[in-house]
Amino acid sequence: MAEERPARPSDIARAALEAARAASAARPQPTRRRVAGPRRRWTGPGPGADDPQLFGTLVDALVTQQDWTARTKVGAVFGRWDTLVGPDIAAHCRPESLNEGELLVVAESTAWATQLRLLAPSILGRLRAGVGGDVVTKLRVVGPTAPSWKKGPRTVRGRGPRDTYG
Repeated sequence: MAEERPARPSDIARAALEAARAASAARPQPTRRRVAGPRRRWTGPGPGADDPQLFGTLVDALVTQQDWTARTKVGAVFGRWDTLVGPDIAAHCRPESLNEGELLVVAESTAWATQLRLLAPSILGRLRAGVGGDVVTKLRVVGPTAPSWKKGPRTVRGRGPRDTYG
């Protein structure tokens, strides 16, 4: 009588693989149908829409999508004042407010206020070139304000506190 050897793991695996191949061959093969529609386009070596984007590109797209272009132009006048008008002019004045196209600029002295009034067409040209023509249409320059002696809502005509100095 011949002794049967126990099955080795490799024999069991080989038998299972042959059984799976036989079952696969006996099954009918599905026919591939082409689905009509847009074909997927691969982006290739360049960046695609689903790749990480530059932050500036995303912000520009958001500003355009939300229609914030007018507000960003107004913000650019205040935020980029030094580069728009130049460091020499920006050192002696600052933008205060922008209402309905009129930019209020406060100068550090009355002499600089006069100089800026003479340079107003040049400054407006720089602002139009840097930000856009429809944002700032008029420039109003004022000098520094003098200190006020008023301490409340009511005043009395006259010399005020100076008449008590002796």
